[in-house]
Amino acid sequence: MPTTFPWRRWLWGAGAVALCVAFARYCVQIVPADAPLPADKAPAAKSASGALLIPVDGVPASALTDTFTQARALGERSHDAIDIMAARGRAVLAVADGRIDKIHWSEEGGRTVYQRAPDGRILYYYAHLDRYAPGLREGQMVRRGQRIATVGSTGNADPGAPHLHFAIHRASPDTPWHGGDPINPYPLLTEP
Repeated sequence: MPTTFPWRRWLWGAGAVALCVAFARYCVQIVPADAPLPADKAPAAKSASGALLIPVDGVPASALTDTFTQARALGERSHDAIDIMAARGRAVLAVADGRIDKIHWSEEGGRTVYQRAPDGRILYYYAHLDRYAPGLREGQMVRRGQRIATVGSTGNADPGAPHLHFAIHRASPDTPWHGGDPINPYPLLTEP
């Protein structure tokens, strides 16, 4: 008996591949580590605390997605941050001037950096980092745009989807490095 080509299975497979390609093309923008930087290096947004730089070198505001308050851990907690997808090793930049409050390893965040604004009232949190910038230390003052780390997937991040987990917390000068009230970073990084 002659064998026939399994057209139905092939069409389903081709359709699945086409959907994946369309999703990747139109819904996800991953910025390669060696991509050229835009003319303005990285777009800034105005906030009450001044201009914030998008914390991944070369990522435009149009590539950001608002993942703040999305359900995580099967709905057990809210995502009080945004995830910025980028190639592993892409530079992570300080969003504003400030002081490195804590360099920390945690099971969930992996390699992390906590930065405090000069007035002590805003905390910036960078997680899932691959590496810290050489010489980075607690207590160090950093300038807006200074390289502090690289994008990775440490902690509970999917190793196949490196990204920066970035959070902002409203605080007081005596709030501990891991405290504060979450603020959605997305509008602060995307609104002109």
